[in-house]
Amino acid sequence: EKLKKIELNECVRVVVLSALGESFSAGGDLNWMRRVANYSQEENVIDAMSLAELMRTLNQLSKPTIALVQGSAYGGGVGLVSCCDIVIASENSKFCLSEVKLGLIASVISPYVVSSIGESQARRYTLTGEPFDSEEAKRIGLVHEVVKSDQLLIMGDRIVSQLLKNGPKAMAGVKNLIFYLKGRGLENEVIEETARRIAQVRASDEGKEGVSAFLEKRPPSWIKF
Repeated sequence: EKLKKIELNECVRVVVLSALGESFSAGGDLNWMRRVANYSQEENVIDAMSLAELMRTLNQLSKPTIALVQGSAYGGGVGLVSCCDIVIASENSKFCLSEVKLGLIASVISPYVVSSIGESQARRYTLTGEPFDSEEAKRIGLVHEVVKSDQLLIMGDRIVSQLLKNGPKAMAGVKNLIFYLKGRGLENEVIEETARRIAQVRASDEGKEGVSAFLEKRPPSWIKF
């Protein structure tokens, strides 16, 4: 619900996902696990759909999203990370798709995990349930940057500052375009659609402002600092 409100709030330019304490997300809460152990099939579907909707909303958010992973990200935590545009992890972070250890499967997070790390790596880590460190997470594409623990917030601020220099509607357009292109080739429809989109952006108020600001050697109107 909060993410949906953020989506509609034009004052919000960037969304940062972070956590307090030792873990980013340690996986299933024990009280939740005790509760769902006695759920009926219908109750389990409702509960799973709630998580699935959270993942979809975060993934499709039009605003840039950054995950700052300061500790362990297990189970659904890996799903949250996979839904973000930019992922920065501390050097001591650990990741694990641990569901199989409980006789479960990483199901509702799987579309985003597979999209992030690819089918081959997803097959390995969802089957073994083995933990892996930040460098491995970076190697397989889950993480973009690995930094020392005391540099995590500094790097996050640096990325946020970079994003705030960009046109907000342009960034939303970029995300929408990437979603559109996923799974498509270079058929005529794609070529025509990409040409149509850039033509539309060039004619937009933001596009005109950005080009004018560049030519006039001044900051565009969306830069407030």
